[in-house]
Amino acid sequence: MRQSFNHSPIKRIAFIGNYLPRQCGIATFTTDLCEAIAAEHSEATCIAVPVNDLEDGYAYPPRVRFELTEKDIDSYHRAADFLNSNNVDLVCLQHEYGIFGGRAGSHILALLRQLRMPVVTTLHTILQDPDADQQRVFKEVAALSDRLVVMSKRGADFLQRIYRVSPEKIDLIPHGIPDVPFVDPSYHKDLFGVEGKIVLLSFGLLSANKGIENVIAALPGVLARYPNVVYIIVGATHPHVKQRDGESYRLSLQWLAHEKGVEDQVIFYNRFVSLEELVNFIGAADVYITPYLNPAQIVSGTLAYTLGAGKAVISTPYWYAEEMLAEQRGALVPFRDPAALAGKVIELLDNETQRHAMRKRAYLFGRDMIWPQVARRYMESFERARAERRHFSLPGFTVKALDKHPGELPPLKLDHLRHMADETGILQHAIFTVPNYHEGYCTDDNARALMVSTLLEELGNGEALELASRYLAFVWYAFNAETGRFRNFMDYQRHWLEDRGSDDSHGRALWALGTVLGRSNTPALHSMAGWLFEQALPAIVSTTSPRAWAFALIGIHEYLRRFAGDRMASQVREDLAGRLLGLYQRNRSDQWRWYEEMLSYCNAALPHALLMCGQSMPNKAMTEAGLESLSWLADLQRSEEAGGHFVPIGSKGFYQQGGKRARFDQQPVEAQAMVSASLEASRITGDGSWRKEAQRAFEWFLGRNDLNIPIYDPMTGGCRDGLHPDRANQNQGAESTLAFLQALLELRLADNVMQSVEARA
Repeated sequence: MRQSFNHSPIKRIAFIGNYLPRQCGIATFTTDLCEAIAAEHSEATCIAVPVNDLEDGYAYPPRVRFELTEKDIDSYHRAADFLNSNNVDLVCLQHEYGIFGGRAGSHILALLRQLRMPVVTTLHTILQDPDADQQRVFKEVAALSDRLVVMSKRGADFLQRIYRVSPEKIDLIPHGIPDVPFVDPSYHKDLFGVEGKIVLLSFGLLSANKGIENVIAALPGVLARYPNVVYIIVGATHPHVKQRDGESYRLSLQWLAHEKGVEDQVIFYNRFVSLEELVNFIGAADVYITPYLNPAQIVSGTLAYTLGAGKAVISTPYWYAEEMLAEQRGALVPFRDPAALAGKVIELLDNETQRHAMRKRAYLFGRDMIWPQVARRYMESFERARAERRHFSLPGFTVKALDKHPGELPPLKLDHLRHMADETGILQHAIFTVPNYHEGYCTDDNARALMVSTLLEELGNGEALELASRYLAFVWYAFNAETGRFRNFMDYQRHWLEDRGSDDSHGRALWALGTVLGRSNTPALHSMAGWLFEQALPAIVSTTSPRAWAFALIGIHEYLRRFAGDRMASQVREDLAGRLLGLYQRNRSDQWRWYEEMLSYCNAALPHALLMCGQSMPNKAMTEAGLESLSWLADLQRSEEAGGHFVPIGSKGFYQQGGKRARFDQQPVEAQAMVSASLEASRITGDGSWRKEAQRAFEWFLGRNDLNIPIYDPMTGGCRDGLHPDRANQNQGAESTLAFLQALLELRLADNVMQSVEARA
């Protein structure tokens, strides 16, 4: 019974998989499915996204709108962007390990993770004994798909029993077939010059696992009883096999036919035939044979075609054949047994009544497999997927706009943070997700990691002390008592590359130490952090970087939360805050409400620091300057469309007053700085719009950005290193990952405070 759904029709469907004229079974299936749905549902626009295994691709039809490059993972990210931005309502994926790049076809995961519409996946291979990589990839494909289509009952059983997929998520839809009449084979034989012959047929792309040699070996026994038999083998050698081994398999078959003395009865059609030609070949066959060697085959398009055409079929007992040919719809013979195969061919040719009864049972069974019926079943699955997407979330965290899901934040995942660290500290950079030892360590990132560890402690995380101890030890080691400054860069062999680091790294180290002293309740950390903070604080006064001042001021503010009577810290705060305010007053105009003549990096830290100082000193001018400059920055970093998303100043050129603003490359630290500053503005003013501003900046990580690409990777817990004009930077370094974690933890802490206030009220 057809299920009805009360919502607007699906208007735009994208089919991902190989596509004709590429020569393979998946290409034929994807093309036929796409065309069948387009024919049955004229209101829907069907587009195709094929996978290219050749550098030059293929001469695709106009339905193909975007091409994937098999081994180029960036093309999978670009495809996701294309689909997300082109109003695609649903994606239909054809999954087969071998057609996608990466280990066990893992590149397809990069695409699926970023899609914002429902996904219905047709499973062309379901392994009973997958290796670790195959199982990992398959399980994630299943998790990221809203519905899974299988073409056999055994496939549905494997999904439930081996992969623990809920039966409610599975749709059993047969392999589609062309709708052909039930005709006598003699009708088509003259097309191939085999009038008066008994035709045995096998077709499909040739490769060594097809078992054609067993049919040739069986022919002498068949010919001894029926000398007018011919065996037609239709199909080119599989392109990948031909590239690797040439025509060695076909030549071995030809030599075997010669050796057996049957070369005159074996006809090779060495090409990839059109559907029309294939229908004619099938029509001419008296007996169709699939002698495959591998029992672990969950579907076969060639078997589906011939069964549905009402052919007498003999097959080896691979999984799909056992199911399709049950109830006397065909005959099974053992694997690699030419004698049994010859005996079964002779039995069917001897008994015409039995053969025709088998044909009719097969033809009637195939009426539910014709493409119009299959297309309707797929559309029902698509509608079900979209209806369910409205009510259920995919497993794990999925990227969504937070304003549609108030209070929802991604789960805390520290896997990549752990992965990037060793016993020395956190490494600076990664190549993709792999730590890059060549770049070593830096105090900047270990200070960030120390702050994140302290926030973790505040949220009650059990790993916080171990993490904080490691990063505090690094910051301690970085301090050079002779200069009173922190070194910044250390190589992987633990050699410092400088006697003193940048002003900014010094300020950030003070920020981290102040956070430990002001927020941590672990006395074991206080003594070391306290001594270090006291020793390092004087040097900040001689620095010239406004951002170093801002970082230090935020740290001093945190420190003074617990040690308000520290006169030296208060004096340094007054000095640095006065400098920041002076900068603002000298550079501000009605058109340019900023501290310098250029907006560069970590911009929101400047108003953040001034807001804190204005509130705690107190100083009204500082508070007003902080709010004014932060409001101006927030407006500047908002896209123009309604409900505009966060657009940070790009690092490729920044924004010089009177010049052109750089749109890219957008950096995670900008989003984190805006989250932190907006939350501070919310605390100071009580204005809920600042909480929304923090939320808007945080959503940049989740994909609400110029390219609609998630920067945060929920699978690793890491964060990509930025947003380029056409893609995300796939490296997941320490700075970006820590920026995301700091923003996430600060939002959680702010929400906890809000909930406590509401509970008391």
